[in-house]
Amino acid sequence: MDRRKAVAMLNKYVTTPHIITHSYAVENVMRALARKLEPDSEDLWGMAGLLHDLDNDLVDWQTDMSLHGPKAIEVLKEEGFGNEAMYSAICAHNPANGSKIESIMDRALYAADPITGFIRAITLVYPDQKIKSVKVKSIIKRMKDTRFAAGANRQAMKSINHLGIEFSEFAELSLNAMVEIANEIGL
Repeated sequence: MDRRKAVAMLNKYVTTPHIITHSYAVENVMRALARKLEPDSEDLWGMAGLLHDLDNDLVDWQTDMSLHGPKAIEVLKEEGFGNEAMYSAICAHNPANGSKIESIMDRALYAADPITGFIRAITLVYPDQKIKSVKVKSIIKRMKDTRFAAGANRQAMKSINHLGIEFSEFAELSLNAMVEIANEIGL
């Protein structure tokens, strides 16, 4: 898969700045998860993470969540990009569209999507607002405080356990993946 083409599509279809940075964060977390779970699939998993919200500015999915995912797949097919495994993961990250989590990559994207926003929210309450200052113990502590980032899907993040990864390990892996691209994601 050609990452340059994927980035070009992201920039063509997504105009919301925080969704673009979120997409880069999810891409890097997915790459880290692939290295751990399916090393030969790193590019595929990364592209699924990068393009999982490709339809963000194309449909009003806040009103009808069933549109989120299927529209992205429609665009990807029109662009001649991706494969069935990628399409499945992109749809499965949003169960509201009727998709089921079936593969390892589906489960990984389902968990990776919310943790990046959660870590971002934690970063922004730090005095320096730098991701390098965030500690794994802070992520674990904030998971218990359901008032903090109340919209974050904690169930999805914790579902990483289904892949044999403890949440603390997932938090560390995700944090490290985001620190690697701190400048790119504005943290």
